[in-house]
Amino acid sequence: MHPMLNTAVKAARKAGAIINRAANDIDRLTVQSKRPRDYVSEVDRVAEQAIIETLLDAYPGHGILAEESGRSGGEEHVWVIDPLDGTTNFLHGLPQYAVSIALLHKGVLQHAVVYDPARNELFTASRGAGAFLNERRIRVSKQAKMDDALIGTGFPFREFQHADAYLGMFKDMMLKTAGLRRPGSAALDLAWVACGRYDGFFELGLNTWDLAAGALLVLEAGGLVGDFQGNDSFLKSGHIVAGNPKIFGQMLPVFTPHLTEAIRAVE
Repeated sequence: MHPMLNTAVKAARKAGAIINRAANDIDRLTVQSKRPRDYVSEVDRVAEQAIIETLLDAYPGHGILAEESGRSGGEEHVWVIDPLDGTTNFLHGLPQYAVSIALLHKGVLQHAVVYDPARNELFTASRGAGAFLNERRIRVSKQAKMDDALIGTGFPFREFQHADAYLGMFKDMMLKTAGLRRPGSAALDLAWVACGRYDGFFELGLNTWDLAAGALLVLEAGGLVGDFQGNDSFLKSGHIVAGNPKIFGQMLPVFTPHLTEAIRAVE
C-alpha cells in the first residue's frame, strides 16, 4: 500500500473509532443546523480534526479541503475530506454513513479511502493500482441489461433548484431498471458501485468531498464516472453518474431529456 494511502487509512480508522463511540450515545450530542436539512454534529468536527491532524502530521506541506473547516494549506497535494458522510442517518441511529478521504495531486485523484465504521468495511484505491475492500480486490458488476440493474441515487436535500429535473430522471430510471435505492451516503453509494452491489449511481448537486474518494474507487474497479453528459467535470459541478461501463452508457440517454441549462453548465 502506498505510504500516502496508508496514512489516509490510519486517519479514516481514527475518525471511525470516534464515530462508533458517539453512535452509542447519540442523544447526548450537540447538533447544529448549518441550513435547513443540513446538520453538523460535534462528531463531524472532532472526527475531521482527527483526520486533519493525522494527515498533516505525516505531510505538513499538504493542503486540506474539508467539509467543516474549508480550504487551507498547500496547492499541489490537497486532501479532500468528509469526516461523516451521512450525518442525518447517523443522528437518527441509521447505520449508513462513512468517512471519505481522497488525495488530489495537481487536481487529479490519486488515493481514496471510504470507511464504513458500522460494518467495518474499508474501501481503498490508488490511481493505476486497483480498488480494494478490506484488502481484497473489487470490480464493478458485469450486469449488461438496464432491466436487471439495481441503481443507487440520492435525493436533492440542500438545494432544490434541480428537484423537478431530478424527479423526471428518477421516474424514468424507475421504469427502466430493476430498482432504485436511496440509503443516504453518496460516498458509500459509490463504494458499492465499485464492489458491484449497485450497477450504477446518479446524483445532482453534491460537494467535492462527497464524491472524490468514491469516484476513484469506481474508476479503479473498472467502472466509468462522469457528469450527466458523460464528461469529467463531476468534481467541479457535483453532478455525477457512475456505473459499470455497459450500464453507464445506458443511463446517460435516460437523463438527456431532463438536462436543464443549469445542469449542463459546468460551474
